[in-house]
Amino acid sequence: MKHKRQVIYSRPASLIKTPMHYCEGCGHSLVHKLLAECMDELRIRQRTIGIAPVGCAVFAYYYLRCDISEAPHGRTPAVATGIKRSLPDRIVFSYQGDGDLAAIGMAETIHAANRGENITVVFVNNTVYGMTGGQMAPTTLVGQKTPTCPGGRKPGTMGGPIRICELLNTLDRPFYIERVALDSVQGILRTKKALLTAFKAQMEGKGYGFVEILSPCPTFFHLSSKDSMQFVKNALSRHFPVRIFRKEGVIIND
Repeated sequence: MKHKRQVIYSRPASLIKTPMHYCEGCGHSLVHKLLAECMDELRIRQRTIGIAPVGCAVFAYYYLRCDISEAPHGRTPAVATGIKRSLPDRIVFSYQGDGDLAAIGMAETIHAANRGENITVVFVNNTVYGMTGGQMAPTTLVGQKTPTCPGGRKPGTMGGPIRICELLNTLDRPFYIERVALDSVQGILRTKKALLTAFKAQMEGKGYGFVEILSPCPTFFHLSSKDSMQFVKNALSRHFPVRIFRKEGVIIND
């Protein structure tokens, strides 16, 4: 008779044992855990360097047991580029929110992708500026209310939410682009798979990997944790389709 192997769920070794400051139901804590699991499984923690900017991501060094450098708001891809080119044997990833990556950091985002830098970009998209009060971000949905658009986002005067994956997919050099969502157990597992794929591409020297993660923000969605995940699934994913856009450097048609 064959005995089933017992699997014990435990804290990843690359995740520091300390209480997290994130709001209840926030997606950042989940992404931190997934990044730690990826570093453990790929055995890259000792040579991994993360880059965190201003925003909810700024305290990543409190939780991830790897070297982490801070970057000025929006300049994360530039800092990641400099570190990777100086230390090409290191695994370098940026960890950015939608305000940082898609607003003040749009130029750095576009040009790093256009150059095909051999880095991994982790883009946590919760459609608001979470750290500073929930203001409208470049990815805020049409009609979504924030303190800076209390009547809801109006595309006529504020533009529409920017689809970053689709934008980057027009460039020639990115190797891997995927959008995932923290909207269910299956979505969380798919997110981990995408992160592993992006890290492996960098380890093999194949170039720029970009993973966009649609993430709940219960505090500024003004919803419960459960309803926030449903909002990600039913509202965010409608405007930001969850799928692979680029794999092995080849555009994947939907």
